[in-house]
Amino acid sequence: MSDKIDLKKGAYKALYSAAAEPALVRVPELACFAVDGSGDPNLSSRFRDCVEALYAASYALKFSLKRERGLDWTVMPPEGDWSCADMSRFSLDRKGEWLWTILVVQPSEVTEAEALAAIGAARAKKDASPSLAELRFERRPAHEAAQLLHVGPYATEAPDIARLHAFIEASGRGLAGKHREIYLGDPRKADPAKLRTILRQPVA
Repeated sequence: MSDKIDLKKGAYKALYSAAAEPALVRVPELACFAVDGSGDPNLSSRFRDCVEALYAASYALKFSLKRERGLDWTVMPPEGDWSCADMSRFSLDRKGEWLWTILVVQPSEVTEAEALAAIGAARAKKDASPSLAELRFERRPAHEAAQLLHVGPYATEAPDIARLHAFIEASGRGLAGKHREIYLGDPRKADPAKLRTILRQPVA
């Protein structure tokens, strides 16, 4: 049986080791489980249910492939794409208008059949999350992005987002896609002042 793979420290190290200063990164094609929703994530039971569904499927896939192929990895942190119907009106103060996609990246070796079988196995459990019915497996295309590490509460991200956008403009690029956040800390357990979140913006 192979050793456990930690994608954050191996194949995708550049994507999950952001520094406080903005930098450009090349994001490769990523396999992931994903699910969509809307509204304020702090007030939405559906948001929490979607996160639970992503982890149920991710662990079902992990245990299945460890058993069948000897492929073992550390389950990745949750990530979110954030937008609204009219991006000119996007505001951190109007969370009720937000549209979001929550996802968990999987190893590139995973096939669609294996991923869908894992979703089915997770749905078959007695306490299965209702959102598993809406979960999908997809491969997101490679692209260039700018990113930085934000340390602190999610509510204080605005200055770092502004710095990231200024860096993108100074580099001669433009925004090209939805704002992405990668959550390296668990808000249920961590001191909000010490939460670590990678802010990533696709560019063109």
